[in-house]
Amino acid sequence: MRVLVVEDEPLLADAIAEWLRDEAHAVDVAHDGAAALDRLGVHAYDVLVLDRDLPVVGGDQVCRQVVDSAATTRILMLTAAAEITDRVAGLGLGADDYLTKPFAFPELAARVHSLGRRARPAAPPVLRRAGITLDPGRREVFRDGHYVPLSRKEFAVLTELLLAQGAPVSAEHLLEKAWDEHADPFTGVVRLTILKLRRKLGEPSVVVTVTGVGYRIP
Repeated sequence: MRVLVVEDEPLLADAIAEWLRDEAHAVDVAHDGAAALDRLGVHAYDVLVLDRDLPVVGGDQVCRQVVDSAATTRILMLTAAAEITDRVAGLGLGADDYLTKPFAFPELAARVHSLGRRARPAAPPVLRRAGITLDPGRREVFRDGHYVPLSRKEFAVLTELLLAQGAPVSAEHLLEKAWDEHADPFTGVVRLTILKLRRKLGEPSVVVTVTGVGYRIP
């Protein structure tokens, strides 16, 4: 998934981002509301992790603009305010979920994963196709019953290919969902990751190149 973390405390923002990257998500970070809106205008994020108390443009305003835009982005609002009235107010703005500080990183990651599933058409909790079994919750992949160790990027790319249910997936889509904003689209990172993924999944190859379109798993 592609996630935007908006938090004005750099250490906390980086910690959240690294935790989510370890879960094989592509994560961008912004430290104020204006920067968040800039990124939201460029990228199609699945989940927005949004601190409510932000400089420049407040978290409430960012939330309103995302909701008013009718984007499919799901919003997890973070705040130090733990009163019920604060939670109700945050949800009333259109946030999909609300988490108070301090929080446990595993819980935050679980909530992000849950919201990400809601941002897309319904998918089964375990993905299966062409002898491949991918469990997003456990971050495990098997082919014909044999465990396949994958890197975070390989796991993210395979997830997108399986979610497509046989339809071709463009390199642009894979770059958008599996890499953050710092990825250079001209480096061939998608092609190289596909090559590594094919090698690890073994023979016969299940990832097919569709010339001029992208990649698919028939």
